[in-house]
Amino acid sequence: MTQSHNHLSHDHIGLEPGKRVRGTALLAIVVASVLIVIKAGAWMLTGSVALLGSFLDSVMDLSLSVMNFFAIRHAQTPADKEHRFGHGKAEALAALVQAAMLLSAALFLLYEALQAILAPQPIAASNIGIGVMVVSIILTLGLVFVQRRVAKATQSVAISADSAHYTGDIVINLGVILALVLSGHFGLPYADPILGMVVALILINSSRQVFVNAADQLMDREFDDADRAEIKRLILSHPQVLGLHDLRTRRAGLTSFIQCHIELDGAMSLTMAHQISDAVEALVLAKFPQSEVLLHQDPEGQEPITQLEKH
Repeated sequence: MTQSHNHLSHDHIGLEPGKRVRGTALLAIVVASVLIVIKAGAWMLTGSVALLGSFLDSVMDLSLSVMNFFAIRHAQTPADKEHRFGHGKAEALAALVQAAMLLSAALFLLYEALQAILAPQPIAASNIGIGVMVVSIILTLGLVFVQRRVAKATQSVAISADSAHYTGDIVINLGVILALVLSGHFGLPYADPILGMVVALILINSSRQVFVNAADQLMDREFDDADRAEIKRLILSHPQVLGLHDLRTRRAGLTSFIQCHIELDGAMSLTMAHQISDAVEALVLAKFPQSEVLLHQDPEGQEPITQLEKH
């Protein structure tokens, strides 16, 4: 039996997507830094618990984005003798740390909000706080737009994690604006700490989502059903492929790994089997370009080695 390997080099796989991912991570650092500065000033002027939550979230964003940037650089390091499959899971490890830090910030904010409910304080300079939040929303919307495009194109779990909590920031900032309006303009002192608690709950949910996504990659979760069905369709579209089994898929950083057994006419030559495998591999790579594809050729009707996948 022979095996067909992906002939694309790591440089070819990761060059352009890698640059996009690194650039997006650097953009997140710049945006988070700007948001920290303007939110810190607004919080000191207003004393708003909800704005404190937004400020803490931006501090977390900066630390996480810096961590992401270095994790992404490490994840794109070419495979070596100790890491034959590359370093892609460094992104998922960084995402786990993100989840823990997000949860810590959320619990701290929840405590501050409870304290403010017990002893509510008036909000000062609410108009300045509202203006800062509007600017924050505009900057965050632009960043999320870029992140989503890059995450979709590269399947980067680190960028997806960043995008998840920056998307949550938009909701948080809208909540802060509402808190400042209700507390500063309508004299409702409990609105600020209550919405601060809502912000804390949003952060907790963001932490859960980041954790689940990272754990899926670390545990080598399979592609979703639609992608697996598409891979099967592509493989079986070759007229000389008579069947397939043992399809296995996973992702690590920017790279996807696809492997399966294809069933061919047992009477054909080894050379012909190899040529068919190369053709099938090309079909899969056209749809999933950032992948390493491993195909094993079996004579039609041979009993599969495993029973994980027979279709």
